[in-house]
Amino acid sequence: MKKRRVKDGCLWLALMILALLFILPTVLTVVNSFLSASEIERSYGAALGSGGYMKERIILKLVPDIATGEQYKTFLLQSPEYLQKFWNSVLYTAPITILQTAVSALAAYGFCRKPSRLRRAIFFGYLVLTLMPYQVTLVPNYLISKQLGTYDTIWAILLPGIFSPFAVFLLTKYMQRIPKVYLEAAQLDGANEWQIFRRIFLPQCKSALFAVGMLIFFDYWNMVEQPMVLLESEELQPLSLYLSKINQGELGLAFAAAVIYMIPCLLLFLGGERHLEEGIVTGGMK
Repeated sequence: MKKRRVKDGCLWLALMILALLFILPTVLTVVNSFLSASEIERSYGAALGSGGYMKERIILKLVPDIATGEQYKTFLLQSPEYLQKFWNSVLYTAPITILQTAVSALAAYGFCRKPSRLRRAIFFGYLVLTLMPYQVTLVPNYLISKQLGTYDTIWAILLPGIFSPFAVFLLTKYMQRIPKVYLEAAQLDGANEWQIFRRIFLPQCKSALFAVGMLIFFDYWNMVEQPMVLLESEELQPLSLYLSKINQGELGLAFAAAVIYMIPCLLLFLGGERHLEEGIVTGGMK
């Protein structure tokens, strides 16, 4: 028993150290966003020099000498280009999350109801597209957007995102686990396909829909490749792409922008962690 307790204690300590290492970059980003410009220069001056080599060690601080909100003031009130790109991210992510979830739910319902060889073949195609890295489909998306005239518009991002096959596989597998007795009872009561979908499938798949919506939001909130290839105008680019372009003289502003950019994802994750776990891990009926 004593050896077991020692073993559990060592395992707990190792996990705590790993957890602290994982959250350390986030903590440092938040702390550095409150540093003054002079303190950032003292801490990261060696890294900001020319030549590509660090002549001195970087000083990482967990507590600023003098906390200031100047970086947030600059970002929110004095730099409209950054705030515009933040709202560009919202403009892209919100419609894609809502509409891709809706389209995927309808497609998943079609795949799990009355399966046939044709539907299984199409579903296999969806699965292949899901397994492909997005970089593989960037060139076809670029060529199609050029032909459709959507290149360098918001539709170049919205249309491929709305009809992405990512969520179809997860929702199809989840819907296939709904007991058939529910469907048979609904059909005996005279329910049509739309009523079965709306009154049986959707209520039973709330956790899966929420989990899929969260994953879609995280994916497109942090997208880089799509706007880099499909958007040429700088005023249309999201903040996720522009963060990497903030020059070295605005490192403090980059920290503040990164913190503000993390807030929606953190709030969504903390508020929907239970649904995310239930929708992906359990994936079944109660």
